[in-house]
Amino acid sequence: MMILAYVIVFTLIGSVLSLFGSLFLLTKKTIDGSFAKNLIAFAAGALLAVAFLDLLPEAIEESAGADALTWALGGFVLFFFAEKFIRLFHHHHGHGEKPTTYLVIVGDGVHNFIDGIIIAVAFITSIPLGITTALAVAAHEVPQEIADMGILLANGVSKRRALLLNFLSALTALIGAFFALTFSELIIKYLYIFLAVAAGHFIYIAAADLIPELHESTKEDRRSYQIFFFILGILAVYSFTRLFEA
Repeated sequence: MMILAYVIVFTLIGSVLSLFGSLFLLTKKTIDGSFAKNLIAFAAGALLAVAFLDLLPEAIEESAGADALTWALGGFVLFFFAEKFIRLFHHHHGHGEKPTTYLVIVGDGVHNFIDGIIIAVAFITSIPLGITTALAVAAHEVPQEIADMGILLANGVSKRRALLLNFLSALTALIGAFFALTFSELIIKYLYIFLAVAAGHFIYIAAADLIPELHESTKEDRRSYQIFFFILGILAVYSFTRLFEA
């Protein structure tokens, strides 16, 4: 029961409460075109950093010689098919929100689910390790949640709906934690697969959806600050992640 209480509390700290980092976006009354593109640039950098600096290294370390990168490629391909399906669905049904909106929510849900698993497994190992892991998760979740909120707002999603979607996505961390506690032995054995597939998802969102959109907008506006915000997104994730590794 003690472990369960720790897992619930620190999973909420690690994922759900990190949503407060994105609330500053809601203080802006309007999201103009230039600001929206800068948010997308920040998001692209942050998502790539999470994939390459956090998820993939963890997947490779956990794989114990297995081919984690193949699973990452599988996640990338899976997301390609998922977007094709969503685009076809939107083409036939005429909904207004961009497919990227749904891809971000699904990808973030997978990532938060994995975060919940990682936190629970760490607490099973030891309480100090669990606390440190939860704080590290919160550290890299803050810039990521800001990035996700930025994508949703830039895609025309209302502020209230964007916050609700991010909150529901964050709750999947609790589902992941309970899943890990229930199937702890099995999860530990195959954790690298979850990590690698999530990395593939975020690489796809950044490389196939966000960066091409930035290239198109650069043709229209040569004074773009997108490079700065792209690098800032990478540095934010790097800094927050390394802060709790020191």
